[in-house]
Amino acid sequence: MLTSVQKKNIRRKVTAMEIHQSAEDYLEAILMIKEKKGYVRSVDVANHLSVSRPSVSYSMKRLRENDYITINEDGMIYLTDKGSAIAEKIYLRHRVLTCIFKSIGVSEKVAEEDACMVEHNLSDETFDALLKYAEKHKLDL
Repeated sequence: MLTSVQKKNIRRKVTAMEIHQSAEDYLEAILMIKEKKGYVRSVDVANHLSVSRPSVSYSMKRLRENDYITINEDGMIYLTDKGSAIAEKIYLRHRVLTCIFKSIGVSEKVAEEDACMVEHNLSDETFDALLKYAEKHKLDL
């Protein structure tokens, strides 16, 4: 049986993990939108992630405070070097996983959704092996 202190520590770890995954999702979304449209605004992020504008506003504040993004006077969002490194890592994982899932017969929609869930929890060792597999089999990344 877990003590109340152990339960509290577990809740903290889960909450920290969820915040981390959420931040990664926001950074990845900013990168994807930038690649598609050439610019990123809060409303674009809200639409992309299907979240409310107040949720995006709160998250953008936290990302800015942690030096992952900057926002100019026109409301345009830019990834910092720190934010870009994380976004690119997660986006590469997303693309590789989606490609592998589709190559084994998973529909595009499900492959995208599953990649979003898996990309955050994969060890570097496993991802590196999956990347080598995708390259060896000449999968279209």
